[in-house]
Amino acid sequence: MAFEVNFDGIVGPTHNYGGLSIGNLASQAHGMSVSRPREAALQGLSKMKLLLGLGLKQGVIPPQERPNLGMLRRLGFEGTEARLLEEAQRRAPRLLAACWSASSMWAANAATVSSSTDAEDGRVHITPANLVSQLHRSLEAGQTARILRAIFPVEASFAHHSPLPSGVYFRDEGAANHVRLAPTHGSPGLQIFVYGVSAEDPPALSPRVHPARQTREASAAIARLHHLREERVLLLRQRPEAIDAGVFHNDVVALGNENVFLFHGQAYAEPAAEAIRRGLAACGGEPFLIEIPPERLSLAEAVETYFFNSQLVSLPGGGMCLVVPAECEGSSRARDLIQEIVQGENPILEVRFVDIRQSMKNGGGPACLRLRVVLAEAELARVHPGVLLTEDLYKKLVAWVGCRYRDHLHPDDLADPALIEENRRALDELTQLLGLGSIYPFQREGA
Repeated sequence: MAFEVNFDGIVGPTHNYGGLSIGNLASQAHGMSVSRPREAALQGLSKMKLLLGLGLKQGVIPPQERPNLGMLRRLGFEGTEARLLEEAQRRAPRLLAACWSASSMWAANAATVSSSTDAEDGRVHITPANLVSQLHRSLEAGQTARILRAIFPVEASFAHHSPLPSGVYFRDEGAANHVRLAPTHGSPGLQIFVYGVSAEDPPALSPRVHPARQTREASAAIARLHHLREERVLLLRQRPEAIDAGVFHNDVVALGNENVFLFHGQAYAEPAAEAIRRGLAACGGEPFLIEIPPERLSLAEAVETYFFNSQLVSLPGGGMCLVVPAECEGSSRARDLIQEIVQGENPILEVRFVDIRQSMKNGGGPACLRLRVVLAEAELARVHPGVLLTEDLYKKLVAWVGCRYRDHLHPDDLADPALIEENRRALDELTQLLGLGSIYPFQREGA
């Protein structure tokens, strides 16, 4: 037996709207507005509890230490911590916002994970994303690797790889550009890697407005590192016009679970349905491919509603559930499509709407908040138990958020040195709640 475990990123205490994510229209539209960290964290926890209540396995990934003061020092700022914040706010406020960013909450970008069933060496393979296309996200890779090693500690079961080399050639955005399809979670599957550009492409093949974040070379390298069978790997190119429309990751226009693949008709540069159908059929599955034509939902509407950034999960009693952002309720086209899908001849039997508006305003939907990991029973038993959500842990995390998070955060608050200590106290308490030990730089430095 195998399970798909959703490991959601806990929204950090410094959740703010820096408008840092180039090509992410929601992030740019809400830049420099007031955020509500406590509300954001509670919305994320509520979504996790919903999945737990559906009978699914649910885990958490702790946020990263912020601000990243080491980056400010590397870039020439000096003095006390208070002085660092003051000077960075005065001379480079966008850089300061990047160092405060809570973007690790979107765990779909944390790594690419391959199941032991798919890897030829029989281990779960994990490669943290380097995220080099965006400054604020590129600060995460090292800490992400440490956290994932603490969560998946047994080398006999889990193979941890270093992030791919930095630079434009190997731009990697993690599982947001990876889909696994299989007859069941425990059977071998088809690995779909989606890229925006090849590093060796002529400029004419690149998007014109927004940068492509994933390279073909990065996707191919991860497939090799994870010992995936070549005949079960499919590389698909994003449509450049989709990227320019705000589709910065594949999970903005496609989603898949087991034998179901739901995608927008303008997601890929070449027709993809037949190749996916053949690949999944070769794994022994009956494919259910649902293509949404642009006349039913435009790319602009897909980006605005995050219709495709829903979570599609397999229910323990059979069938699937679509976990959809509440924004889709406000779109008649999205609502109609959801109703048709649930009533259609496919395994999707029900839908749940979730309110994660604080995340959505920064360009992250339900699927962005989680890293999917397929684990056999023995592998699940080797996961650090403190990060697996229970009703008791949920209550403790809610109480922790209520005690340690600010109600709101203004961009000017990023120059407040008190926020540094507040964040450290919160994270120190969290590692004790989860039993993860000293995973943060400030904890190791103070030891």
